Amino acid sequence: MKRFRRHAHESQRERLKQELFHFNKTVEHGFPHQPSALGYSPSLQLLAIGTRSGAIKLYGAPGVEFMGLHDENAAVTQVHFMPHQVELVTLLDDNSLHMWTLRGHKGISELLEIGRFMLTGPPGAPPSVTSVTAVLAHSSGELLLLGTEGGHVFVVEVPGFRELEERNISLDQITNSIPDDYLGRRNLEHVEALVENPINPSQVVIGYGRGLMVIWDLEKKNAVQHLPATQLESMWWTEDGSHILSSHSDGSYCRWRVGGPEEEEEEEEKSDIPYGHFPCKAISKIVQLPTEEGPPFLLFNGGMPRASYGDRHCITVIHGKTHVALDFTSRIIDFFVIRSGPQHTGDPSALVVLVEEEVVVIDLQTEGWPVIQTPYLVPLHSSAITCSHHVSAIPLKLWERIITSGELQNAHYSKKPWPIMGGQNLAPDPPQRDLLLTGHEDGTVRFWDASGVCLKPMYTLRTATAFHTDADPNDNMNPSAEGEWPPFRKVGCFDPYSDDPRLGIQKIHLCKYSGHLAVAGTAGQILMLEPNDEAAEHTVETKVVDLLQGQEGFRWKGHTRLNVREDPVEFPAGFQPFTLVQCQPPAVVTALSLHSEWKLVAFGTSHGFGLFDYQQNNNVFVRCTLNPSDQLALEGPLSRVKSIKKSLRQSFRRIRRSRVSLRKHHANNAAKIQEANARMEAELAEMELAPVQRKIEARSSDDSFTGLVRTLYFADTFLSDSTHHTPSLWAGTNGGCVFAYMIRLPAIEHRADEPVTAQPAKEIQLMHRAPVLGIVVLDGHGAPLPEPLEVAHDLARSPDMQASHHVVVTSEEQFKVFTLPKVSSKMKLKLTAVDGSRVRRVGVAWFGSSRTEDYGESGLVVLTNQGDVHVVSLPHVKMQVHYPCIRREDVSGIASCVFTRQGQGFYLISPSEFERFSLSTRFLVEPHCLVEPPFHSAPLSQHQPEPDGAHRIPQDGEEAESTARSIMEHALLNDEKVLQEIQKSLEGDQTSFLENSMKSAVA
Repeated sequence: MKRFRRHAHESQRERLKQELFHFNKTVEHGFPHQPSALGYSPSLQLLAIGTRSGAIKLYGAPGVEFMGLHDENAAVTQVHFMPHQVELVTLLDDNSLHMWTLRGHKGISELLEIGRFMLTGPPGAPPSVTSVTAVLAHSSGELLLLGTEGGHVFVVEVPGFRELEERNISLDQITNSIPDDYLGRRNLEHVEALVENPINPSQVVIGYGRGLMVIWDLEKKNAVQHLPATQLESMWWTEDGSHILSSHSDGSYCRWRVGGPEEEEEEEEKSDIPYGHFPCKAISKIVQLPTEEGPPFLLFNGGMPRASYGDRHCITVIHGKTHVALDFTSRIIDFFVIRSGPQHTGDPSALVVLVEEEVVVIDLQTEGWPVIQTPYLVPLHSSAITCSHHVSAIPLKLWERIITSGELQNAHYSKKPWPIMGGQNLAPDPPQRDLLLTGHEDGTVRFWDASGVCLKPMYTLRTATAFHTDADPNDNMNPSAEGEWPPFRKVGCFDPYSDDPRLGIQKIHLCKYSGHLAVAGTAGQILMLEPNDEAAEHTVETKVVDLLQGQEGFRWKGHTRLNVREDPVEFPAGFQPFTLVQCQPPAVVTALSLHSEWKLVAFGTSHGFGLFDYQQNNNVFVRCTLNPSDQLALEGPLSRVKSIKKSLRQSFRRIRRSRVSLRKHHANNAAKIQEANARMEAELAEMELAPVQRKIEARSSDDSFTGLVRTLYFADTFLSDSTHHTPSLWAGTNGGCVFAYMIRLPAIEHRADEPVTAQPAKEIQLMHRAPVLGIVVLDGHGAPLPEPLEVAHDLARSPDMQASHHVVVTSEEQFKVFTLPKVSSKMKLKLTAVDGSRVRRVGVAWFGSSRTEDYGESGLVVLTNQGDVHVVSLPHVKMQVHYPCIRREDVSGIASCVFTRQGQGFYLISPSEFERFSLSTRFLVEPHCLVEPPFHSAPLSQHQPEPDGAHRIPQDGEEAESTARSIMEHALLNDEKVLQEIQKSLEGDQTSFLENSMKSAVA
């Protein structure tokens, strides 16, 4: 009977787990890493970005996002939308072409790969014959023209990827149509560009690398005109079809008349080198667009004088007498222009530029051409991210104050709305307002709206203004001097260079109820800030805290502290510092905790920890945790860099000496070198296997950094006896030691006058001496204690103070529960002994049931060095679920992970991107969006015969039914014939339905 009850309980628990926990990687926030290609569909208003890792990402209106990944590990070199279709074609650097479509499925669109193709040449032909260099998606939506390295142009029918051999344009056909005197002078080389005649789709111009441009008639299969030029980079056919613009490698561009008299056929109408007669860089792309009133817009990439400005990344925009060289922060990948009007044929309205590190959108309709702020694709790494902090359920008042402060910072942006608005965002409104705060290397803290799919920038806090730095605050305020030529104008916000590495932010703690913010940095500085809706000028009061407490024999070898500005500083509206706590030695702050109800902040470094009363600006106590053997703790990160340089220098000297000796004793030493190499490989193999095979074992107290403080935690619990609960501070160190201090707070009416005092109460030394990563106190019901001020704002129930409390100590290797106030061990879970993993990140989360609205459980969310995420139950510390999340080799991704209170998480998959994941069935943030085909487009048939060499991905029945329904909705739903075909399609053959519904819609 007992066995039966146990099995019934286990099966019930398994069902409950399914209702509480489910792992999903939901969305990627930020800017794609290493972008390599750009595409845009005016009819769909969708932007596409391809990356070097083979990813393809589509963006429309905020919240409309799609992502696909090519199976091949190859870079995307080109992206082309099929005109007036929901399909796009990608070209990879392995010469493969891929067809993607946005297909409806269960009311939302999905990005699916529906075909792949690779050109095959005749037997024995060199690879250059079929190596694709230029792609033209024909306006008919049915053809792809592929120019190759061998000079041929292949015509391929889509979506079936069927090569139309009879319509191919061979190099022989081109050479036979060109005068012999031109061919005698040069070789044509590869096809550099293909452009369609905007008023005659049967004509295309083929541009060859050596400069020849041939206008070819696809219907008549003959050359209409040839235009000889110098080394070609790109072409543009003007909208009226009268001229072709060509840009060249010498920094020039030419204007050619199309269909002119025979005697003028081979002479350019106009040639210009925009930036002088000195050697210039190539103009890699040129665009000319007309305006209804006034001169056209001319835009081109490159062309800068090679000697003076060859390192600049510029796009020049010329409109009438206005001439600006937009100077970008990194290499330009590509650009396009968005046009106004319902058919997107009006005046140019926005210039969209993709550079290596960001996307910049320029408003071309507002005077001065200001930048339009991006609601997504924001470069998170404009300065390198050093830490992250997530705060859930922000009160509306604080949220609005942050937004208002951010709007004041964004006054220089254009007032025009975001121009890319394709698709529909069908995701429900976020249930709460969430903030993600990122600390950066340059001393900034950026506030992001992390409530939904878009990670939107809200506000930027700059802590450097409180210190004296090498940077001049007026730098870059006037980026271009009057009359400067070229007329440069800096655009973009990517700036990875930090003026002072000591400014780097290491820890952040925000109280969402009081608005108090604690920010700690690399040089031992802890800034206390509070929001202010008005700009204010004041000095920041500084308190120096000596963590060594005058111990002799220790000398700090690291960097010096930052110098605080003694004069009053003008702080803009937003978070403004009012107190600075400076640790001595100025080591990196490794732990930070804020209790805004008690007006206390705790901080820790590799030397110890302290408690500061920021209401009275007074230090409460300091505890030195430094071990006499912790010599590295006194060197600091910058001095370690010096020691690394020294060791590298010594290594190179040894190598040079060994080379000399090798020349003398080469034969004798060969065997010794092989033996040494083998021994080194064996040692490296042991080092790689060590973390996996390691079991729990006692660590030596002589290990470096044992005194480094890893975690700090405030709790109102029982420390002295089981009847009186008192405020307390808990600290955990790298050597497995836990300190608990009782805090005595004065009565509220005397809080501003009487000092806060603290005294040591408990000390725990874990036997295995593993670093302590987390501490949490559980109340009498086994629930984690609420956050400061949470109960006062009626957002959490008061903790149970009747039954006994417990403290859960999480180390790298186990979870251990102690009873309070006796601090006796009650239970534990040994993680490392089970699978060799070590804990890297731990947080407390609440998981709501997907089935029952009023049921939920609290648990510990854990990330290990293997990249797995675990959920451990509270208070019984039993493993509930575990999922693989991050690659174990991705050390930076594991180190950057931050958990939310609702069972979600963020980690960096690249310097510029956060991956968002969820362990909860109830709290899930992922894109739900729909992209409908343009009204006048005809869907591409899914039942065309498949040619040899083209691989088609089959469509399953459920997706076929969804596609059929979306087609039928766009047909005439009030037509009875169509409605009859609906019924037939749901019962019978999908193929006949697709054919008949299209016939009915056309009729």
